[in-house]
Amino acid sequence: MTGDRLKIYQSPITNHQSPITNHQLPITTIAVTQPEALRSLLEAVADGKITPDIAFDSLKDLSYESVGEFAKIDNHRQLRTGFPEVIWGQGKTIDQIVQIMSVMRQQNHVVIATRIEQSVYTELQKKVRGLRYYEFARICAIAPSEIEIKFPGQIGILSAGTADLPVAEEAAVTAELSGFHVHRLLDVGVAGIHRLLSNRHLLESSSVLIVVAGMEGALPSVVAGLVDCPVIAVPTSIGYGASFSGLAPLLTMLNSCAAGVGVVNIDNGFGAAILAGQILRTSDKLRLASQS
Repeated sequence: MTGDRLKIYQSPITNHQSPITNHQLPITTIAVTQPEALRSLLEAVADGKITPDIAFDSLKDLSYESVGEFAKIDNHRQLRTGFPEVIWGQGKTIDQIVQIMSVMRQQNHVVIATRIEQSVYTELQKKVRGLRYYEFARICAIAPSEIEIKFPGQIGILSAGTADLPVAEEAAVTAELSGFHVHRLLDVGVAGIHRLLSNRHLLESSSVLIVVAGMEGALPSVVAGLVDCPVIAVPTSIGYGASFSGLAPLLTMLNSCAAGVGVVNIDNGFGAAILAGQILRTSDKLRLASQS
């Protein structure tokens, strides 16, 4: 799969001001799952611009919000962890996903659902306004046309083979929708190691690398021996019988002789993206702390 074809599924990234601050009066409720919105709310109460009753109404569902009898949305997760809750689409009905998205979009500018097949998206788009679909990643999302880059640094996404692309794209799209700068390096497995070595400059420009591989899963160890940044290894279920649906590359990655390799679960591109994001967020916090 060529890089040009992939570009149509990538969100344009730019810097812009978040619309959740500078609220205009009159106000009935304010979504306060974003840290800056919570700060604005508290300052507005302190300045007498809104009443304590309005603030209470905005905060009462901060911990979680029930959706029917089948879901409880963790509205507080963005404040606690830096990332909002994400919908696991596989196994949920169309109506369940629609209802959960409808509630989550009231509190978040970006709502993500993973493991969404094309047939499911076709039904969802009839009921959810402004829904976008990332086919290779199997992700659908409610998101602005332009996503603010929130943190410095760059996440590099490597895939060993084209068959690993869905997992690699799940990681890439998740990271982009979460506000991180991403670059991709695809089909650079160890069977043709020159493809990797000819792109050393891309490896060296990354702040953290996500390396996705099936078969024997050797690529993360090779990459970790070439770079000075964290490497997150993602085993995939791609391979012949003795790969045991991803168990063989998982064990290879766990037994890596290269230092600085962390491993997530089989086919878990989403988890790899969030871990990479946490590494960059922590790095930024340390940088800011050193300047204060």
